[in-house]
Amino acid sequence: MTVGSTTGLLDAPAEPNTLVFQRCGWCASAMYHRLLCPVCGGSDLRTERSGGTGTVRHATVVNRNTPGARNVSLVELAEGFVVRGRVMGPAAGIHSGDRVRLATAKDPVRGEPVFQLLDEPYRAWI
Repeated sequence: MTVGSTTGLLDAPAEPNTLVFQRCGWCASAMYHRLLCPVCGGSDLRTERSGGTGTVRHATVVNRNTPGARNVSLVELAEGFVVRGRVMGPAAGIHSGDRVRLATAKDPVRGEPVFQLLDEPYRAWI
């Protein structure tokens, strides 16, 4: 399947570091990996390519099933959908409101998108 397809099914994109999402043909809501639109229930979903920039909406530190602490974040992309992923950097240094961009579309271990901070954290200076 190619980006822009109207089947609504998500296959691996041609470029490895591309994040794809779906947009409803009826209400134009953006979503990540759904079978039906969560807003109107429509099944006419188009696949689109994300620009990869967004904002951290929620970040937490997880210490379970890993040798060290890792960050798990909910990132709202510029296109309007939210995706769960990891933000590179110190786990305690990532906060809601931080701007991020896509680094890798699929982490080799967890299969989640990986983001990096756009602005270096200067919170300790303030």
